[in-house]
This record gives sequence, C-alpha cells and structure tokens, in this order.
Amino acid sequence: MSEYIAPLTDVRFVLEELAPLSRIEALPGCEDFNLELASAILDEAAKFASGVLSPLNASGDREGARWSEGNVLTAAGWRDAYRQFADGGWNALSCPPEHGGQGLPRLVSALVEEMWNGANVSFALCPMLTRGAIEALELRGSEAQKDMYLPKLISGEWTGTMNLTEPQAGSDLSAVRTRAIPQPDGSYRLQGQKIFITYGDHDLTDNIIHLVLARKPDAPEGVKGISLFVVPKHLVGAAGEPGARNDVHCASLEHKLGIHASPTAVLAFGDKEGAVGWLVGEENRGLETMFIMMNAARFSVGLEGVGLAERATQRAVAYAKERIQGVEAGAKGREKVTIVRHPDVRRMLMLMKSRTEALRAVACIVAMAMDIAQRHPEPAVRSEHQAFADLMIPVVKGWSTESAVEIASLGVQVHGGMGYVEETGAAQHLRDARITPIYEGTTGIQAADLIGRKIARDGGIAIAAVVARMRDAQRELAQTDAELLVGIGTRLGDGVDALERAAQFIVGAREGQSLRAATVGSVPFLEMFGIVAGGWQLGLAALAAQRRLAQSSGNAAFYSAKIQTARFYADHMLSRAAGLAHAVVNGWGGALEIDDDQL
Repeated sequence: MSEYIAPLTDVRFVLEELAPLSRIEALPGCEDFNLELASAILDEAAKFASGVLSPLNASGDREGARWSEGNVLTAAGWRDAYRQFADGGWNALSCPPEHGGQGLPRLVSALVEEMWNGANVSFALCPMLTRGAIEALELRGSEAQKDMYLPKLISGEWTGTMNLTEPQAGSDLSAVRTRAIPQPDGSYRLQGQKIFITYGDHDLTDNIIHLVLARKPDAPEGVKGISLFVVPKHLVGAAGEPGARNDVHCASLEHKLGIHASPTAVLAFGDKEGAVGWLVGEENRGLETMFIMMNAARFSVGLEGVGLAERATQRAVAYAKERIQGVEAGAKGREKVTIVRHPDVRRMLMLMKSRTEALRAVACIVAMAMDIAQRHPEPAVRSEHQAFADLMIPVVKGWSTESAVEIASLGVQVHGGMGYVEETGAAQHLRDARITPIYEGTTGIQAADLIGRKIARDGGIAIAAVVARMRDAQRELAQTDAELLVGIGTRLGDGVDALERAAQFIVGAREGQSLRAATVGSVPFLEMFGIVAGGWQLGLAALAAQRRLAQSSGNAAFYSAKIQTARFYADHMLSRAAGLAHAVVNGWGGALEIDDDQL
C-alpha cells in the first residue's frame, strides 16, 4: 500500500502563478516572507505528512478510537504523532504572534493543511477544531480568557472543540436546550448533552477547551437566545495548570462509516453539580460568535475535500500503472498492458486529476483573498477581497467536499473489484470523504447561504465581480496563438454564460414562490459555480504553462500536462455547466408541484 506524497510541484506552481505569493509578501506583517521560506515550510510539512501521519492512516482506521470506562483512547501511534506535531510548531502556523503563533499567511497554512488531510484526515480534524476555538476566543474572548487559553491552544498543549448540536436539534440550532445557570462569582453551571463533537474527548493532551452553545434561564426563544460559553475539561488554576476535573464527560463514541480514528463524542454536561463555564462575548449573541468558528471551519472542511481528492487520485494512478489486465484498444498485438493504457481508465484518472487541481487552485485564491482582506492597509481593498472570500467559502466547502466523494468513488472504480476490498485502501478514502459534505452544514445549507446571503442579498454585485474576472481570462485565452488554449477559452466562455444566466435568475427570485424555485436549484448552482471557477483557474494555469514553455524554462513535461489537463477539464467538466444552468432556471417544477404523498 503506497503512502501519501505531497504534490509539491503543483503547489509551487499555484503559489507562483495562480495565487501569487508575491502579492502576500507586499502586505504589512509579511515583509520577511517569501517563496523560499514558504517552500522550506512546505518541504518540511511534506516530510511530516508522508513520514509520520500517512503510515498511521490505515492502522488508525482499523483500530479506531475507543471508549473505556468514561475515557477515550486514541489509536496506537496517535499520541506520539500529536506530540511531534505540537513540538514542531505546526499547530501555530497561522495563529496570532502575540499569543505564541507564527502569523504565517493563510495561503501557506491552507496548503499545509491540505497535506495533513491528504495524509491522514482523521488526525487533521483535531488541530482543525482547535484553530476554530482559537479564532473565536481571539475575536470575542475577554483579555483574561485570551491569556488563560490562547497560548496553550496555539502551542497545541491543549485542544479545542465546537459544541453546537443536540439530539433534538440537528442543523436547527434554534432548538438548542443546554442550560447555563448564572453563579454568584460570575461563572455559569451548564447542563445538557451535545452530540457529534469531534475530538470531544481523547488522550492526546491534558486539557480540552470546549466552546459550548447554551441558554440562560431568561433567554428568549430561538437563535436570539443562544450564548457561547468556554468550558474546560479540567478547571484551570491560577498558574495556568489543569486542575480539578470539570463536570463534563464523554458518554459514548459514535460508530461511524469512516474517520474511525477520530473520536466523535457524545458529551454530557452537568450530570452532577453542573459543568463550570464562562460567557464568551455578549449574552444571547453566541450563535453569531460561533459562526466565526464555523466560517473558518467550513473553509478547512473544503481543504479536507482537496486533500482526500489528492490522496484518492494518487492511489488510483499508482494502481493503474501497476495492474496488468487486458489488451490495449486498437493495438495490433495481444500483449497484456497495465490498465492505465485503457481509454476509460484514463478518462477516470483525468477526471480525478483535473478536478483535484481545480479544487486546489480555487481554495488557494480564496485563501489569498482572506490574507489580503485581513492585512491590506486600504479599507476598500480589504472590503473587496472580503466580499470575494465570503462569496466563495460556501463554494470551497460544498464543491470541494462533494467532489472528494465523487473522486474517491472513481478511485474505487479504477481499482475494480479490488477497490471494494479494504486491503487496497481505496475504500477508506471514500468512507472518510463521505462525512465532509455534511460537516459544518450540509451542501444544501452551504448552497442556501450562497444564493441567499451571498448573491441575492447584495443584488448579485459580488458574483458579477467574479464573472468579470472570469471574462478577462476568457478573452486572454481567445487572444493566444495556441489552438488548444483558444478552445479552452471557448468552453470557459460557455461556462461563464451559463453561470451568469443562472445567477441572474437567483437574483430575481428573492421572495415567495420564486424564492422556493431558486432554492430547488441552489445545490446545482453551487456545483456549477465550482465547476466554472475551477475552469477559470485551470484556464489561467494553461496560459501560465504556455508562457513557460515559450520561455523554455522549467519542467516542459509538467507544463504540457497542465495544458492537457485544462483541455480535458474544459471538455468534460465545463461542458456540464449549461445543463446545470438549465436545472437551476427551469428544473424546479417537478420538485415543487408534486404532492407530498407522491414522493
């Protein structure tokens, strides 16, 4: 079974051409950062991913996390790997320097994060949740809370969690019932149960900092009555050391389809006297604060999709180059060949490869926008890039994760019957990927956010700006002397036309029956947006590759492959945009007009 290999050549190409690191170097706080430093970080991350995390992926899947007499034990090798991870400073990459972080650009940390997910997504989930807790405390926590929790969360000495949903609530957080009873000393006692808590308990660190949604007794009903509380597993002493055990316990672990080594806990708060917690931010604005964590987590879940797609592609390509079966179509002889020579296998591998490269490129331009929105000195520039990031995060999350499931499924198909057998490893990627379109809001929730808050609410201004950028790339492709690039530009233009037509329908459908009609097509719209955005970036990649070939600089085979990959994507993926646009604009009738009892 092959181990994960970080796609460093493609990553560097993205940093040089599609999401240029040179734009980040010019930002305040990044003056000492450059491509050489980024490459050194990525090289070391690649070694850790392939040498430490990847070898634990299959064994962790087989062994899983275990609940034993109220304690949660991680799989063999997990504790040592986490110790190395924290000691190596990996947890602190993009965290604020004032509390011990390294303050690196999100663009670079996103690519490192992709590597963790490609090597071992079950492991990567733990630091991902910790980063969400760090962001929420950084933005809404009191100075005392920041001083108490952030240094050890950032160093990785402690981990963090998000405690949102409950058995009766699901995605409807207005139904949260966990209670927070005020105490004379300003603390609260929490009572309730939370489910689906990733790394809600484990043996990796000596403390876990839970961020918990709950209601005060006098809180109004619905989402306006939810507050956020910080509840440590162990109460923290005056010197910052973990002390007495708090009244929060893992009642059980979920038995899941995949990510077996990641403990998904049912947490019980207040079985005895009540779990001690403290309010984070303002009363009754907890959901607003939690969305800070969720938005960051949604982007990170999108990176899970990218990493899993890359890993599934690597495994399928390796198998296809080794497995000998059948004769090549059109060959005169009867010699048996590796299955990579069969046209349909090549089609599947190119679907996997092209889509994975598109996912990575789109995620990286969004990460770059996040950096500019945070660091640029001019408010107008920050606002412009924040609008782009806000628009694209649902696409990164939804399209990347849905694509990861499809790509991992194709990986099983490439393996044939052996793909359905656990020993090859292909099945694990599919099982692990299947949770990602559900994490942090299902694809339907992402799509509703996209068409409602991100497109209809501003009258389509943000998406019109993206369409304009896509048109610029289309024109640049059309003006080249290369027939292949002109063809890519034509397909991109068709895709942008479809996207624009569907977006105009969404903007016009803002209320009543029209809104319901638009919502039926929201997931197809998100898929189409992702496909066209991916085609936009691969078109730019083809242009960059063509320039480098003309200059006779670098790896000619790599650049030629970039052009062929963009060509394949244009023919096989961008061509889907017109059909999806039709579904968005015209496909709502059957869903809305059929009676409930006819379903």
